[in-house]
Amino acid sequence: MHIPGGGGKAILFENIDGSDIPVLINAFGSKRRMAMALGVEDAEEIAGDIQELIEIKPPANLLEKIKFLPKLFEISHYPPKIITGSAPCQEVVLTGDDIDLFKFPILKCWPLDGGRFITLPVVFTKSLKACGEQSESNRKRNVGMYRMQVYDKKTTGMHWHIHKDGAAHYDEYRKAGKRMEIAVAIGTDPVVTYSATAPLPYGVDELLFAGMIRKKGVELVKCKTIDMEAPATAEIVLEGYVETDEFREEGPFGDHTGYYSLKGDYPVFHITAITHRKNPIYFTTIVGKPPMEDCYMGKATERIFLPMLKALNPEIVDIDLPWEGVFHNCVIVSMRKRYPMHAKKLMDFFWGSGQMSFSKMILLVDEEINVHDYREAALNLLNNVDIESGVR
Repeated sequence: MHIPGGGGKAILFENIDGSDIPVLINAFGSKRRMAMALGVEDAEEIAGDIQELIEIKPPANLLEKIKFLPKLFEISHYPPKIITGSAPCQEVVLTGDDIDLFKFPILKCWPLDGGRFITLPVVFTKSLKACGEQSESNRKRNVGMYRMQVYDKKTTGMHWHIHKDGAAHYDEYRKAGKRMEIAVAIGTDPVVTYSATAPLPYGVDELLFAGMIRKKGVELVKCKTIDMEAPATAEIVLEGYVETDEFREEGPFGDHTGYYSLKGDYPVFHITAITHRKNPIYFTTIVGKPPMEDCYMGKATERIFLPMLKALNPEIVDIDLPWEGVFHNCVIVSMRKRYPMHAKKLMDFFWGSGQMSFSKMILLVDEEINVHDYREAALNLLNNVDIESGVR
């Protein structure tokens, strides 16, 4: 199953039954295209940039300050910026009875899916402004990717699990009894799309991360009907809100594990406006049993976030998330072991980190083992572990 760089072709469907809007699928579906999406030759380059940022030390003298100025100037371009005037994503504005999700070629991916799903949405939320806070900058932005089942022309589900940052914002509004505004962008700069999937710590702006990768701040534009911003160059933007006391059954959905996720009750997203380019392209993906398009995004994450893991746990040498293990279900880590039960301490760290809390297997090997050579890793484990006791 392991396909080091392959992947299928990116496909643009132009003759769509029931819609005049083209569909782009599998845009990220190879190692080369994933790198192109991030503007690099290899995702390891971004890991190197992160490592450099982690290791930055305050300048100690005038000469060091002068040498640091170019880097400081570069970093100053990372934050997103709001533009005024016209934006490509608002060339067409639909409100009221003109809102119709069914004008877009939204897919029903698998036979038993509960309906059509928007599968590549970049969802923008903001934390609730606390009492006494006057500055809009005090509200934390989150950019996530949560599938959206289409119910009718103007409503969808909003599938965020309780551990997601978008759900954390939702909880703030629920406790305050307030309506929560949301913007959803479809067809963004691929760096923004990728950043929405990135496992960043809570409160770290995904758009700042995207600006770091692109070396240029993401341009945003004010939405038409809600107090939110969206990427100015997006193909399509859905503006709307969720009521915190309204739920609707969502699912089932053929998921990246190769199984259907079950039905459940989730918040309902009400659309107040749809804006889009004059000739938009609908970006989508199909997830399922690996290897699929999302596998290449996951592999990029594996390489890009390794320096952050090492900063928290210097004993880590390398990491591999095998496609055969559906990424977060199996983790192989090489480490520099220094004391008894050191591996257990590191495993506890991984089981407490984001989606790695879902991991079924975390395999720790010595530092000289190549974690990307599954045969070598397996032989090392099987020859050195007592399966009954779990002790080496």
